[in-house]
Amino acid sequence: MPGEEQPPTRGSDQTSGRYRPGYELVAEQLLTYIAEQNLRPGDRLPTEQGLAQILGATRNVTREGVKVLAALGRVSVRRGAGIFVAESPGGIADDHLAHFQPTRMEHVLMLLDYRTVIESETARRAAALATPIQVRDIKESAQLSLDTGQVQDVDAFAAADARFHDAVGVAAHNVFLRASVGNVRRLAAQSDVLLFHGDVPGSLAVAGRQHLAIAEAVAAGEADRAAELMAEHIATTRHQFERKIRDRLFNLSERPGERAPSVPEPRDAAAPQQQPPPETSVS
Repeated sequence: MPGEEQPPTRGSDQTSGRYRPGYELVAEQLLTYIAEQNLRPGDRLPTEQGLAQILGATRNVTREGVKVLAALGRVSVRRGAGIFVAESPGGIADDHLAHFQPTRMEHVLMLLDYRTVIESETARRAAALATPIQVRDIKESAQLSLDTGQVQDVDAFAAADARFHDAVGVAAHNVFLRASVGNVRRLAAQSDVLLFHGDVPGSLAVAGRQHLAIAEAVAAGEADRAAELMAEHIATTRHQFERKIRDRLFNLSERPGERAPSVPEPRDAAAPQQQPPPETSVS
């Protein structure tokens, strides 16, 4: 992503007191435009100038927003040909995800619900089927995530985090489960970029401790426990995303002349508001 701050677009806002660069807002608006126009993978988008006019942004900011989405794999830029909705890496089955909105509460909650189903079952099977070498890889990557999380080494933690979840997928001995874990985490990464824009979304150390607990359950062959711990691990991420989106919508609604879009209440949001949110992780 570009290293310098861009002028705000008409939709620029502040989230949790931090300025959101205009190119991030353009990226978000462009995804909405793709969904509203029902564009499919391979469809051509307007030129940079055309998109700038549609989105009410400058051409430079629009260009940087397109770069963000290109880096996330949502659009492709072909020199001399134009800007296109990116082809789904998994083929036709993934084309249904072409309109995934990484900052919409409904979409994020559906994604995390799916991730809970997939990754908890993957952890269950890993606990039942992992070989000694696979158990060692899971435990080593979990410990590495804790070590890097405790010293707030974000890049090293991200690498350890990816290694841990992939190692659990390998130990499940099902290539489809492993691929599903990778795909759903790639989609979640789009929400990370557009919602947290470089900030750490939760406690790295908490995530590392959760990884280690899952690893210990897998090593002990405790399948139900491993699945339960994985579900709890993802639940902490869900709480963080819910809070981030609600904070963002609240800030938008506070601005004169603007209303935040309505979002459905999450199905499990029944906890009293006076209770503090649970400790959160980033994984």
